[in-house]
Amino acid sequence: MAESRKPNYKRVLLKISGEALMGNSGYGINTEVLRVIASEIADTAKLGVELAVVVGGGNIFRGVSESAKGMDRASADYVGMLATVMNAVSLQEAIEKHGVVTRVQSAIPMSQLAEPYIRRRAIRHLEKGRVVIFGAGTGNPFFTTDTAAALRAMEINADVLLKATKVDGIYDKDPKKFKDAKRYETVTFTDALKQDLHVMDATAFALCRDNELGIIVFDMTNRGNIQRVVCGEHVGTTVVKDNLQTKFAN
Repeated sequence: MAESRKPNYKRVLLKISGEALMGNSGYGINTEVLRVIASEIADTAKLGVELAVVVGGGNIFRGVSESAKGMDRASADYVGMLATVMNAVSLQEAIEKHGVVTRVQSAIPMSQLAEPYIRRRAIRHLEKGRVVIFGAGTGNPFFTTDTAAALRAMEINADVLLKATKVDGIYDKDPKKFKDAKRYETVTFTDALKQDLHVMDATAFALCRDNELGIIVFDMTNRGNIQRVVCGEHVGTTVVKDNLQTKFAN
């Protein structure tokens, strides 16, 4: 079934939060959730799209929240980076069970677990049909995995950045608090900034805007949505260049 669909993009970067891997467990990695996410990623890769992944570490350790409790921010961020590598290696193993060759590249060298991040090598893996998972963020403290996702997406010349969340897109106000909240089908970078929509952290968003890299925010808990987005279906909300038009979903 997967092979009959045609991808709309040649190369994409998928950003997954660490929290997505814990499901309802509250902490760590839920193996059933991991299996489902890995299956979705593998099925998407089998469409022929070149797929890279950045995964967060919030299910294990969050640098920002720990530094707020008195831990040195740089140290807390480094521990958070290690958490992303744990998630990346777990995801690699789960994806390869579905028959898709996967490589983990870490921004912090740890040769027994992962390759070092080398841009040209990552691109070569993608060209060979391998899924590449980027771990350890940017390798620097004070930067989020959102920023790592935006940076890696541009370095590998991705066509689009896919932000997988638990919400079905970007709304004009919090849909959990306001019943009349309306979902955008498309929103421009400028409108998203003016309305303070918090699509990604400010650094990541600025990187995407300055380099005109489109962002699609969608609900990954709905099975098959990653494939639908990659195949060009109108799923979630697309952040578009400022010369295009903001519009609400019907």
